Amino acid sequence: MSQNEGKRRSGDQAAEYVTPGSIVGVGTGSTVAFFIEALARRKHDIAGAVSSSEQSTRLLEQHGIPVFDLNSSGPLALYVDGADECDPHNRLIKGGGGALTREKIIAEASKQFVCIIDASKQVPILGRFPLPVEVIPMARSLVARELVARGGQPIWREGVVTDNGNWILDVHNLRITDPVALENDINQITGVVTVGLFARRAADLVIVDGVLRPNA
Repeated sequence: MSQNEGKRRSGDQAAEYVTPGSIVGVGTGSTVAFFIEALARRKHDIAGAVSSSEQSTRLLEQHGIPVFDLNSSGPLALYVDGADECDPHNRLIKGGGGALTREKIIAEASKQFVCIIDASKQVPILGRFPLPVEVIPMARSLVARELVARGGQPIWREGVVTDNGNWILDVHNLRITDPVALENDINQITGVVTVGLFARRAADLVIVDGVLRPNA
């Protein structure tokens, strides 16, 4: 099975969790693009979507799916998004596409978080993929020093500005054995907007290449 075929199957399977008449939380990335295609095939069956990025908003609108602000939609029944890494306990690294803060907000506002990935994103321990950290621009060097003190090697993702107007540090050389503790720790560094660890609020369900993965 090709990687794109796995992503397509995952996107199609995730659409099965959409409740008729609901507003659906929609993430960002190449796998989510396939979910948006599946969502478009039943757009008359849903009220619309809340989007985690300008990129996904454009895709949703191109398919004629109304996009709502989270402040007006209220709590969501379902959020569907991809991940850069997923461990056996459904804890994730996200933010390769730069939308980690809005993704984390929507995940927090949703009753059910369904993560759709291809098999290559499964890892025994998080950290092979560089951990994204969104930072206030003036705090970039301050935060970088704090991340070095924690054993990481932060690299500024130059030329990238998030939809929130911030910058991203990608932290290399981490072996994340306690994702919840590290998420809480990094989020407390002054100047950090959020870290791309989704551990405290992990995915409820993970679909791999179109197949629901059993929980560990």
